[in-house]
Amino acid sequence: MFETIREDLRRKAEWYDLRPTSKSILRMIVSDGSTAQILYRAMRFCQTHSLKPLAFFLYRLNASVGHAVIGRGAEFGPGFVILHSFGIVINSSVRAGRNLVMEHGVTIGAEKGESPVLGDNVFIGAGAKIIGAIRIGSDVKIGANAVVTKDLPNGATAVGVPARVIKVYGERVSDKPEWTSDFATPV
Repeated sequence: MFETIREDLRRKAEWYDLRPTSKSILRMIVSDGSTAQILYRAMRFCQTHSLKPLAFFLYRLNASVGHAVIGRGAEFGPGFVILHSFGIVINSSVRAGRNLVMEHGVTIGAEKGESPVLGDNVFIGAGAKIIGAIRIGSDVKIGANAVVTKDLPNGATAVGVPARVIKVYGERVSDKPEWTSDFATPV
């Protein structure tokens, strides 16, 4: 658990263009969103090590102190970064790979009991919503307030309501995408 928290904080320092030194890691511990990150990691540790009453307590503590509701079953790889935690709501069955970075007001939720699966190196802008049994590829950027209800390919930049892909790996795309089968493998 502690190594994963260190990796989360290192990734957060990198996000702020800081070298991952002891001083910058300490700075990241007291930065916005870190309380929610650390409480989430502690909750997951308790949830997976037969300490479910403590996990529930940490879940509730995160909701009141960290201002983030992250389901006890949600799984995120190392490098999980919350820039600002106010208003974050994440379903328990969400899965994500390494280096997920999100801003405030993000919702990642289920539809008909099915939740999203996110790849590695995903950025989610403020207020974005990702809903349903969809796959978000790796190296994806989701713009502020976007509403994503369909799969996104690797390297996509998606914006709007409903979200539409405007770039794939930095190259503009046409209105009729040819990338529909270019998805990340499940996490």
